[in-house]
Amino acid sequence: MSQKNILFIMYDQLRFDYLSCAGHMTLTTPNFDRVAQRGVRFTNAYVQSPVCGASRMSTYTGRYVASHGAGWNKFPIRVGEVTLGDHLRQNGMSCWLLGKTHMQADEEGMARLGIPKDSIIGVRQSECGFDPWVRDDGLHGNGWDGDYGENDGPYNRYLKEKGYDTANPWATYANGSVENGRLASGWFIENADKPANIREEDSETPWLTREAIRFIDQATGPWCAHVSFIKPHWPYIVPAPYHDMYGPDDIQPLIRHEAERENANPVYESFFTNKIAETFRDDEARNKAIIAYMGLIKQCDDQLGALLDHLEATGRDRDTVIVLTSDHGDYLGDHWLGEKDLFHEVSVKVPLIIADPDPACDATRGTASDALVEQIDLAPTFVEMAGGTPPMHILEGRSLVPLLAGERPANWRQYVISEYDYAVTPMAGRLGMASRDARLFMVYDGRYKMMHSAGGHRPMLFDLESDPDEYHDRGDDPAFRPALDRLYGYLHEWGLRMSQRVTMSEADIDRKKGEPQREGVLVGVNREDDLGEDFTRHYTGPARQIHFEREEDRRVLGGLSSTDESE
Repeated sequence: MSQKNILFIMYDQLRFDYLSCAGHMTLTTPNFDRVAQRGVRFTNAYVQSPVCGASRMSTYTGRYVASHGAGWNKFPIRVGEVTLGDHLRQNGMSCWLLGKTHMQADEEGMARLGIPKDSIIGVRQSECGFDPWVRDDGLHGNGWDGDYGENDGPYNRYLKEKGYDTANPWATYANGSVENGRLASGWFIENADKPANIREEDSETPWLTREAIRFIDQATGPWCAHVSFIKPHWPYIVPAPYHDMYGPDDIQPLIRHEAERENANPVYESFFTNKIAETFRDDEARNKAIIAYMGLIKQCDDQLGALLDHLEATGRDRDTVIVLTSDHGDYLGDHWLGEKDLFHEVSVKVPLIIADPDPACDATRGTASDALVEQIDLAPTFVEMAGGTPPMHILEGRSLVPLLAGERPANWRQYVISEYDYAVTPMAGRLGMASRDARLFMVYDGRYKMMHSAGGHRPMLFDLESDPDEYHDRGDDPAFRPALDRLYGYLHEWGLRMSQRVTMSEADIDRKKGEPQREGVLVGVNREDDLGEDFTRHYTGPARQIHFEREEDRRVLGGLSSTDESE
């Protein structure tokens, strides 16, 4: 296949195990399964941080959080950071955004460099390297200390045009319900079993699906379209008929054990005793949230079907790679936790399905790969699909193209890394942590998973072979010290990576070896014949003479003093 397009779809907060192709016991997702049958489902795919902003910045840059520095939501990614759009445009592929990035622009850096925000460079710097088709981060909250998001964003403007008549219809209609004539907000989980007060076709997921179809119909290739859905992220509320498609009997068993709270690691304890975790220990609240969450996923699957049908009807399925993934998972009460935050599988492991129509991938269609994969692998994969050579002095992931063709390189990675900077959270304050110490690191080698705390707390360690549900922390068990030491060795190796030498590739460095002599800088050379003629010819041979205005200068330069000449 000579030319490809890439439809890069990301769902926000979608757990890896909430798809029927991944084994969910009651939730059917035939369209996710449809893509899996066309391609490869990666069963060990991990994000580089379990929080939205940091995870996405790693995905869009192909670099670890410690390398790009944007470790939390609304932490600006520094101006000039090379992103997916930069790499793809360099290889002749446009790169467009539809939906969410959670990007925060480095406005101070742009001002320092004199980059106008409304210039093409300024827009790309503000949109994480993408050209925006329709940017909407999907959360539009109204608070006592200011608003989160923009109430005049494209989705809210769409709703107002449709007659939804409030200042923030995202909150009052798309993510709210009605009870006894009063607003029943989706921000309150007690309302999660109610239908959102909106026509289903006007809710967020169908709206963005139509935008994706509109983009595809006018696009000329090669292109990459990042279609980034806000759902099934909270607020946990969904329009009819999805709000009551599932019931308590459809909920998978809790992944939770009393042993987890016995002699608990202080960092873990600080999270499972917070307010969100407390809410998800309430069975009624948890059940309502999960039933709505499943309805949101079902709606996502139906809209994915509409998008796939359109690709087939227009023939674009024959030249378009489809990528389905998420930015992190959702605890939903598992491990005594809510939200995301830590490194249990339900939080840090994500679905990743790639269907490439290239005949080179025919042998792997409908298969699953258990290779250890990181979300930062997508950027070099896309560069290679665009016909380029991934610049590995910048990108820190590895191309998945060989795996899609059924080849696993002999030197494939031995471990995956994820990071979490929780400096701005109440948990850091509760632990008395300085912001530089409120950082966590996960190392997972396919069997053992370690969580290291920069603040000096003892590590957590799980053996997923004997304890797949991650109930028993072996971090202080002497019998597991060899495994812990090995993982610390991996963490040390990762910490020594060449992460900031991004302006010189290995090929550039190879070309520069011995360069000063090639450029005529002959430092430390004793004799002419110590080097070959190629190096010395500019500094040897007959001397040249110049005309001197003063006789005294001629005498001195010629090695004669006035006394010598008189003798």
